[in-house]
Amino acid sequence: MKLCHVFRVFVLSLFLLGFQGVQAEQVTPIENKADSALLLNQLITAKSTADKTNLINMIAHSNLAQRAEVLNALQDGELYYTKADDQLVYAYPHPDGYEIRSVIEGESLGVIGSRKVRKISINNELRTLLRGVLAELSLRSEDVGVRLAAAKDLIRSPAPEFLPAIERAKSIESSKKVLTSLNIASAMINLNSDQQVLRLDAIEAFRGSLDSDAMSILAGMQLKDDDGNYREEDELVRESAAAVLSEMRAEAKIYKLVENVFFGLSLGSVLLLTAVGLAITFGVMGVINMAHGEMMMLGAYTTYVIQLLMPNYIDYSIIVAIPAAFMVSGLVGIVIERGIIRHLYGRPLETLLATFGVSLILQQAVRSIFSPLNKSVTAPSWLSGSWEINGALSLTYNRLYIIIFSLIVLLLLVFLLKKTFVGLQMRAVTQNRAMANSMGIRAGWVDALTFGLGSGIAGIAGVALSQLTNVGPNLGQSYIIDSFMVVVFGGVGNLFGTFFAAMSLGVANKFLEPFAGAVLAKIFVLVFIILFIQWRPRGLFALKGRSVED
Repeated sequence: MKLCHVFRVFVLSLFLLGFQGVQAEQVTPIENKADSALLLNQLITAKSTADKTNLINMIAHSNLAQRAEVLNALQDGELYYTKADDQLVYAYPHPDGYEIRSVIEGESLGVIGSRKVRKISINNELRTLLRGVLAELSLRSEDVGVRLAAAKDLIRSPAPEFLPAIERAKSIESSKKVLTSLNIASAMINLNSDQQVLRLDAIEAFRGSLDSDAMSILAGMQLKDDDGNYREEDELVRESAAAVLSEMRAEAKIYKLVENVFFGLSLGSVLLLTAVGLAITFGVMGVINMAHGEMMMLGAYTTYVIQLLMPNYIDYSIIVAIPAAFMVSGLVGIVIERGIIRHLYGRPLETLLATFGVSLILQQAVRSIFSPLNKSVTAPSWLSGSWEINGALSLTYNRLYIIIFSLIVLLLLVFLLKKTFVGLQMRAVTQNRAMANSMGIRAGWVDALTFGLGSGIAGIAGVALSQLTNVGPNLGQSYIIDSFMVVVFGGVGNLFGTFFAAMSLGVANKFLEPFAGAVLAKIFVLVFIILFIQWRPRGLFALKGRSVED
């Protein structure tokens, strides 16, 4: 057993003495924990910079599971060894000294006095080496996301010591997105070269890229210092940078337009979800429901409660919240219709006042139950983050899913109204109440179900809104006016008109905001709708219904 131990030390020593600058594709096999300990413990005995350089390369290009953690700790000054038994440990400051953890075993060893451990020291040369080695470790990861994040970090902090690792990573990289980022990172480094050819090649490498850091650097080359001299003295390099920058900015403007359209459609999708329920209660039934915003609020609070009941299943809670919010808001809507609104049909002003009073009651009830403070709803992991298409365009997943979700809700509602028996009864009562009654349709219950359907869809809108903003008692008030504008502009009771109005108003708002601001943009939209209604009182797509006939 001792002979085997001596042989392992001998083999590791050969590696340390004979292999300088190990290449990325060479891997030192570490077969068991004993081999790991033999390799890592060399950090304790290595004294010279040359020995530590060889050892760092050995660890980096081995198959040690903890290699990245060890090298990070060495770089951050958290790698120590105990004086009593020469045990390699991670050490973190503690009021009584250091809290230590075994490097080999990974277990906590408690707290030890500061005099009982000694740091494994490194100099600036080794720190530079470690930065390059750690960058290469990330670039060799099997996870594409880790490699992409590492490449983007190199773009943000380019340094000459990273160039060899970048070039080796480029030779074996399979992901086009990662390779593009690596090319930009190497160009960033070569841009500081003394050779004009390398600098011109680096600028050309930016062509077709929309990286914001690259654009900032190229723009900086066109600036002058306090003495009126260009920061970039080489005229040929400066002109090349100006030409590439001009192309990048022109392309970025196109993607900025696409991004504005996307954000406009996402806002339009929110308006569609909030207005499609109102298109039924107001557009079809002729009821001015000022409590519609509170139906959204109930849906948002239902989402919050579902998350409280499912703390370990946040990713699935929103799927449960959608039908739950529909049921809660729909049932409350039926109660409101049966208790109040059915006595006020044909009296729109009294209906408005009654539903406004209901909205105040619901707001106060929520304040009493949940407190007046806003509540935060955690977004599922699959709704977090963004889909980055390039440096100038990224689409957030939550808005992308809301666009898809709103279209699904609209299509299901159209199917319900056009292809089901319940939808047929709703349309019959809406178009000719007396004839529907004579055919045996219970118009009163159809009214209740129709109002409940509109309220339930508002509850679903609240689920979507909970992913974009905090949940509070006044949540619905921010969207009720916009919802009425969408319904009136699109045409009362027409779902296609509601869809077109929501999307067009959402896009118009997003294009007006950069020039006029959020408040003035809404005012312009409101003035436009007022003028439009003067020309077409029934909106874009008029639909015959009880409210129109009356």
